[in-house]
Amino acid sequence: MDIPTDVWGQLALEASQVYLTEGGVRSPFASTTIEKLPDKVLLNIFSYLSHREICRMATVCKRWRMVAYDTRLWTHVSLRPEISGLHVGSLESLLALISIRFGPSLRYIELPIELITHTVLHELAAKCPNLTHMLLDFSTAMQLHDFSEMQAFPTKLRYLCICLSEVIFMEGFMRKIYNFINGLEILHLIGTYEKIEEEEEEIYEVINVHKLKSATPNLRVINLYGINFVDDSHIDAFSSNCIQLECLAVNFCNKVTGSTMKTLFQRSRRLTCLLMNGCNLQSEYVMQVEWEKSSIQELDVTATDLSTECLIDMLTRIPNLRFLSAGQINGFNDSVLKAWMESGSARNLVALDVDSSDNLSDEALHRFLSRHGSQLWGLVLSGMPHITDQLWQSVLQLLTNAKILIMGTQERLGVNIHVDQLMDGIATHCLNLERLELRWDPENLRFSDKSQKAIDILRVKCLKLKCLVLSDGRYYEIVKANFERADRTTVVRTSTNCRVSNYYLLSNYKDLIFN
Repeated sequence: MDIPTDVWGQLALEASQVYLTEGGVRSPFASTTIEKLPDKVLLNIFSYLSHREICRMATVCKRWRMVAYDTRLWTHVSLRPEISGLHVGSLESLLALISIRFGPSLRYIELPIELITHTVLHELAAKCPNLTHMLLDFSTAMQLHDFSEMQAFPTKLRYLCICLSEVIFMEGFMRKIYNFINGLEILHLIGTYEKIEEEEEEIYEVINVHKLKSATPNLRVINLYGINFVDDSHIDAFSSNCIQLECLAVNFCNKVTGSTMKTLFQRSRRLTCLLMNGCNLQSEYVMQVEWEKSSIQELDVTATDLSTECLIDMLTRIPNLRFLSAGQINGFNDSVLKAWMESGSARNLVALDVDSSDNLSDEALHRFLSRHGSQLWGLVLSGMPHITDQLWQSVLQLLTNAKILIMGTQERLGVNIHVDQLMDGIATHCLNLERLELRWDPENLRFSDKSQKAIDILRVKCLKLKCLVLSDGRYYEIVKANFERADRTTVVRTSTNCRVSNYYLLSNYKDLIFN
């Protein structure tokens, strides 16, 4: 929504003209109100608002209502009340919205279970020809609508996210859409990981992955998140048909053991990213993989029980690893770091996460960072009580290219963290920093009356910093107030509502985002 430069020039010129009257100084804009702004300017202002706020603006007057309902403001729409605050009262209202307000401008839509009907999907297919991204939330469903009469579905989808229910079988719906989703490049199937606490409950395979893979041969990115029935056979199914596969994520699918990983890499020669956080990987299967022949560059094996022998074997055989997340693994110790460093396989590494790796010593970490610290964009050394500000102070001068740093542990320590010196060191050496998280308990943070100066230096020097996360406490309040005075109100956040991760550095990060 480009604003003509002559409009801004005129505003700047006229704003500089001030008239003197008997009553004092008077601007020529004294009688000007927001009503005088052109529609294009209003449209640009509204584009910064959420849809909930835009709907409020529509109640001000007829003109604002016309601007608020401009289709250019409704290209990305979530109709899930818990996400967007928007609630559609009836199917008739939604059908009218699709026809009148969304139309050809709509690119992305999220629908809750009560709005997923064959009439709605027909209307989207007919009236929204440019729709490429869709999220269908079945997670709270106890019963599906009748899809027996469904004859149409959006055909240009690149991205499809389906939030699964624990108990509703999806095959009746899925077989109606198989013929329309051949062009999919990105598929998310989101399970109910948070709800599977009770092991005795029966697990249902609510979606037929083997049939789904046959309908989606062009997938580049597959994300199977927290699905309690997904196992190695499902990974094998996708790899047998998706030759374009670049990124596979099966985080928190605890039935995955890695038994088909060797076949996966033999078939998927383009696979560069594999995320297996929280899987039940078996070391013997992982060691069978021909890592040296793979194209893998990004790997997450966090919270797996891989042995020290397996980790050494794997890391020394992957030739071009750029991203490694291997936290919460007892087997990740000093000997793994030493062997990896001596093999030369870490030469391309740009992101390392060894969160809660209690068997790593600060000496081994210092040696590794002395060699590879300058190439790192992201470093996570959190969750380890023995890694304090002393190690960080000694390696910050090496982390000149760092964009993401995560440090500290929520566990109460017996030593104090001198946060002023730490902030000063970060500001001096990490000028490219974008995200920073300090997880130390507020009671362990020691700071002085000169803290404001250290925070000022960090704020002024680290201009790219967009997220600074701290545990809630006195120091958090000081830092937040400092940034807010400089009009950077969204930077400082608490660890209760925000967490930083190296995942921002993944090459397919934007494709992996789901809501």
